[in-house]
Order: sequence, then structure tokens, then C-alpha cells
Amino acid sequence: MSRDVLVIGEALVDIVHRDAGRIEETPGGSPANVAIALARLGEEPLLLTQLGDDPRGRTVRSWLEASGVELLLAGAERTSTASARLSADGSAEYEFDLTWTLEGLDPQAVAAESPGVVHVGSVAALLHPGADTVRALLESLRPIALISYDPNIRPALVPDRARAVREVEALVALADVVKASDEDLAWLYPGADPLDVARRLQRSGPAVVVVTRGGDGACAVTATGTVFVDGHSVVVVDTVGAGDTFMSALIHSLREAGLSGAASREPLRGIEEQHLREMLEFGAAAAAVTVSRPGADPPRLDEVVFTAAEVSRAGSRMPRPRAHVEQP
Repeated sequence: MSRDVLVIGEALVDIVHRDAGRIEETPGGSPANVAIALARLGEEPLLLTQLGDDPRGRTVRSWLEASGVELLLAGAERTSTASARLSADGSAEYEFDLTWTLEGLDPQAVAAESPGVVHVGSVAALLHPGADTVRALLESLRPIALISYDPNIRPALVPDRARAVREVEALVALADVVKASDEDLAWLYPGADPLDVARRLQRSGPAVVVVTRGGDGACAVTATGTVFVDGHSVVVVDTVGAGDTFMSALIHSLREAGLSGAASREPLRGIEEQHLREMLEFGAAAAAVTVSRPGADPPRLDEVVFTAAEVSRAGSRMPRPRAHVEQP
């Protein structure tokens, strides 16, 4: 495959505080995780990011390139970090030391890549001044590419909730596929039903809005209805990178279906129910592999196929009542 997927966003070093005082440093960043996961699924993504010319930056570059991720870099004085403290259930709370400016970036060099799918999310979409550049890039690339967006909110970096909501909704309106966790939607819209929020967001522009619900599975909202799928029963080691893996699986599924480029925008709006369900189930299988092992360690394609097959065999012996479509 050509490098038809452009991922825009932060790459950094995760400093993970584990039990018994153990501290581990590993490469990470939500968009970087998406790029890695795409590469492991057989895609050849290009990651537009910002790294320092320092030991941590060299570690991140080596990690990305080892999986086949090509880089388009803006420089920085130092490589950013995110400190994660894991709770007993494997969930993570973050503190950031992060710079996102995209200084010196040549927009024409980005446009010359002519990507068919452009993905953006998390810190890069909301942290200024770089977020302004990201928004301008999406607007310039939308006439040639499908756009996917994952808010992946980091509350420590967005103290102004009202402003965050405005900026998230502007990006949602530019996107064709949106993936958000129920936790993201709860932070953005306290007290609101995530499914009601997803339906409203879908009406603002995207063809598909997906809500992930951890072990409870996921749902996808389109103009014609809502598709639900179950999660997988696995032993959770930690949840770092699970949402990013799900996002990459959705993008891979789009590409496999031939949905790439702006000409695919209208066909995507008419996606069939069964095809959408299969995309969600593939994403759930990919995320299940990631949460079953430590750190952001996305699976390769054969691992996802194996997991999906195992679930399918189990499902043939028991009912799956939440795999259904709810009409709007």
C-alpha cells in the first residue's frame, strides 16, 4: 500500500509510574500510537509530529521507524513527556510537559503528500499554538481526503471546558469519522447521555460517530441508525493505547473497504449496517489485544484476526444480544 494515511499529532515519551514505585519510560502519544497501530495492521502511515533532537526524541524516532512509520518533523527544543499514574483497574491519569507549536512546518510539503485519509486527535487538536496549524491543515486537505478525529481529551491540558467544547465541535464538523470514548463525552458534556451526544454530533457533519465504552463494547451512529457491538472478555493489564488501537482499526477498515479520498465521502454516508458492525468488531478485537498487555503495544494484523476468530467461535455458542441496530 502507498503512504495514503497522514496522521497529525504529538509523539512523546510516556513516563509510567507502576506499582512498587517502578518507573518506565516508553515512546507514546495518542497520534503516534495510532500511526504505530496502523503500520502493524499493514498500512504505511506518515506521521506529522514535533520532536526534539535529544535522546528521548531519538528513542521515539527509532520506535516509529521500526514499525514502518514515516516521519514529517517539526523541530522542538526538547521532546515532550506525559507522566501516567496507573490505578488498580489499569486506567491512567496523566500529567504533561508538552510543547506543540509546529514552527517551521511547510504546509505545501504536507499537501504534496496527497493523503487519502487524514487523522488528527488528542493534544495536537486543542493545544495552542500548534492546534491552529492543525485546523488549517485539515481545512486545506479536506477537499482531497477523508478526515478522522478522536478528541481523546486530556483534562490537565484543557482547563477551559467551554473553549474545548467549541473547538472539539468545530473539528467534528470537519470530520467524516469521529471516534470518542464515553469518558471523553462525559467530560465535554457532563450529565448528558453519550448516545444522545453522539447523535447530535453526527448531525453536525460526520458520516459516522463511534462511541467506545471500554469493556462494554462500542456503538456507531449514522444518519440511518445506531449499531451496537459487545466488548471482549479479557484480563486487563492496562488501558494505555486501547482507544488509539481502536481508532487505527477503524481507519484500516475504511481503507480495506476502498473508502479513501474525498470521493469516498458520499459512499461512506451510505455504509451498510453489516459492514459497519464488522468494522466495530474488528476495532474491539484490536483493542482487546492491546489492553491484555502492558503499555501501548498495538497488535499486528494476524493477532487481531486470531482474536476476532476466537470471539466469533465463542459467539456461535452463545447469544450476543447487543449486536443490533437501533433506528433514530
